[in-house]
Amino acid sequence: MDLTTVKTIDEKVLAGYNTGIERNRLRMDVGLIEFERTKELLREHLPKPPAVIYDIGGAYGEYSWWLASLGYEVHLFDLSERNIEMSAELQEEYPNCALAAAEVCDARKVNRADKSADAILLMGPLYHIVDRDERIAAIKESKRLLKDNGVLFSAAITPYATLLWATSVFGKDNRLLEEPAFMQMVERELCDGEHVRPDESITSYRGIGRSHFHSAERLKSELEQAGFTDTQIHGVVGAAWIAPNLDELWKDEKARAALMNTVRLVDGREDIIGFSTHLLGISKL
Repeated sequence: MDLTTVKTIDEKVLAGYNTGIERNRLRMDVGLIEFERTKELLREHLPKPPAVIYDIGGAYGEYSWWLASLGYEVHLFDLSERNIEMSAELQEEYPNCALAAAEVCDARKVNRADKSADAILLMGPLYHIVDRDERIAAIKESKRLLKDNGVLFSAAITPYATLLWATSVFGKDNRLLEEPAFMQMVERELCDGEHVRPDESITSYRGIGRSHFHSAERLKSELEQAGFTDTQIHGVVGAAWIAPNLDELWKDEKARAALMNTVRLVDGREDIIGFSTHLLGISKL
């Protein structure tokens, strides 16, 4: 993989992913809602199988394997070697299907032909590529790969995510809101979207590494700059993520349905979309 023409993802972030930290993220806590709602939106907007889908920055392939089980031809790409290795572990859960490919790859330089994909999932790169020009390059690369009438799904984290999370857990075991270094980090996120984790020696925060967070407006603007003029932004988790004991609630079918109903009710409302810590842009050529 030739990365000489692009800037790398933060070394600490990539090293973290290479330890396998992504495993089961979508199977617990807020990830449960993110996975469920995103799958709903994918079903609604994807072309029918056996369309070709590129899952770029797809970690170890939770979406890839699920889509493959529906009959799609899915190519998984991720910058983390460990994520690509772990993707093989999901074969046991989907014994009657396979991925078309699982490759280490940078989202800004994908080894596939022009107009070769019916749809692309860009679920992680836009918040870990911290240089705006490089993010635009990644989106343009997806545009190059898409067929006419193709669809792009772009995930983002909102600038409010860290502050909202810290507030939701503030109490006996978590006093981050009282830490000046943490709050300085949050203030910058709200100002320009740049998430720069404080030095570990001065804060107990151990969250996501160096990233860029998007408001709905900024996400749409970058997609438009890269050539996508038809974009809808969805608040993927709504306000349901603040429900206490989410993992236990999710086991209750009635409670799960109620939570998902609240997500759909506020999805797309401009006055509250930022409360959803995760956004999904759906862009069509």
